[in-house]
Amino acid sequence: MSTIHDIASAMVKQGQGLLAADESTGTIKKRFDSIHVDCTAASRCEYREMLFRSDAMKEAVSGVILFEETLNQTGSDGTRLVDLITATGAIPGVKVDKGAKPLAGHPGETVTEGLDGLRERLAEYHDKGARFAKWRSVISIGDGRPSWNAVKANAHGLARYAALCQEAGIVPIVEPEVAMDGPDAKHDIDQCAEVSRWVLSAVFNELYDAKVDLEGMILKPNMVVPGQHCAKRASIEEVAEKTIACFKAEVPAAVPGIAFLSGGQTDLEATAHLNAMNAAYDLPWVLTFSYGRALQASALKTWCGKSENTAAAQKAFDHRARMNGLAACGKWSDSLEV
Repeated sequence: MSTIHDIASAMVKQGQGLLAADESTGTIKKRFDSIHVDCTAASRCEYREMLFRSDAMKEAVSGVILFEETLNQTGSDGTRLVDLITATGAIPGVKVDKGAKPLAGHPGETVTEGLDGLRERLAEYHDKGARFAKWRSVISIGDGRPSWNAVKANAHGLARYAALCQEAGIVPIVEPEVAMDGPDAKHDIDQCAEVSRWVLSAVFNELYDAKVDLEGMILKPNMVVPGQHCAKRASIEEVAEKTIACFKAEVPAAVPGIAFLSGGQTDLEATAHLNAMNAAYDLPWVLTFSYGRALQASALKTWCGKSENTAAAQKAFDHRARMNGLAACGKWSDSLEV
């Protein structure tokens, strides 16, 4: 029987990363609207099954983060989607938070909810085949933000969630995201670095207090990048340098892997930044990806809800996953993007 240490190590296997297919119904509806496809349980299942049956699942994907709905769905041949994932060698996981909600008394800030009843839900998810979970907290930078209350509340929630996961034999993905997007995201890369260090410090203090086993968890952070509306952009090398400096200062070496979120980066930016970090630095953790839109965007656009486009969409997904698999080894280059 695999321990949480074994599962965590397998999730960050060299040259592989995580597919974030845990979009809420509302989020995936927006993406389906962009390609003029009705967002129904059947269409969501068809789209995700297409991804899970792609060749890259065996080569570049170590695990898949699912929305709760997907745990209960079956594919076109009656196979449970969870079993379809497992058959490729990837590990099924599930998003367990209930979303970021407004933090009372702090306009523009949020706290993630979902702790009530989580112990019971985790037992159910484990029975259905999930072996890891994900909880995302969002920290925004802006006028007077973040506040210490927002940082503290989100760090505490992440730690309580992680402890409950490990109690259930489930590996927690701890995702404290310092957001790069938003209407007033004008912060520069140094502001992102400062806030990211503050948030990570708070999170690991809370994880320690909650007695979370660091070797049985995965960190899913943002990269250190300028805000979406910052006039001063950053080079690939600067993003890599400042991201690594941040993690060396705040992330214990006991954590087996760091699986980055892509945030608001383009597909190629997310790949290039990951590659630069792995190519230039000798690190105590595995650095890999946990991308959603940055893995799926080209496949979704190619698919457009038409079965005759399935093979081409799978090819698009395979390419993006393989490129990021190479970046996780520091072996990607622009010349491979053909």
